[in-house]
Amino acid sequence: MSRGSRYYRFLLLLVVLSPLLMPGCGRLQYRLTTPVPEQFVPNPIELPAVADDFLWLQVVDVVDDYFRIQRERPVQNRPGLVLEGRLDTSYISGASLLEPWRKDSTAGFERWQSTLQSIRRRATVFVRPVGAGYSIEVVVQKELEDTDRSLEATEGVASVRTDGTVRRVEDSLPQTPSTLGWIPLGRDTTLEQAILQDILGRVTKPDSGRL
Repeated sequence: MSRGSRYYRFLLLLVVLSPLLMPGCGRLQYRLTTPVPEQFVPNPIELPAVADDFLWLQVVDVVDDYFRIQRERPVQNRPGLVLEGRLDTSYISGASLLEPWRKDSTAGFERWQSTLQSIRRRATVFVRPVGAGYSIEVVVQKELEDTDRSLEATEGVASVRTDGTVRRVEDSLPQTPSTLGWIPLGRDTTLEQAILQDILGRVTKPDSGRL
């Protein structure tokens, strides 16, 4: 093979691979290198007929692995008594890469974002009786902290005089950013999936640890 033909083949290879090497084509690279998720469950999900107290205990036990429960109203599904159940959690700051034991940030983008940004989440679970069965909906809201300045920024911080003048400081200004509020980022669907799949597995799969 001549040197010229090798050169043209090398150029052709660069043209073909250039979309994968350019930073702006990360979406294409993601599609080619990311495997298809193993399972998705609908939200809300339908569950078969089980005892209402058993179902509620499973829901509470699962959610408690991810959040701190703030208040709960157990579901009731008995003859003459039908009541929708609801569970609310407190806000929790997003788990970072240095906290692998926490489950409130799913692997991948969500955990990276919680590491690089100030993220908080909370969950609300609705358990609705549908005949003898149930419909369970999980809603996880995600928010981004809005501050007056970045962590290492110097704008807005009082300057110190260096001309030798004696100056008394009555009240020192805070050196850390102040929280102005929280910006809603929508729902964390990946965490919703994780919670729903945990509940589904507990309710529908038999206990393998029986003696």
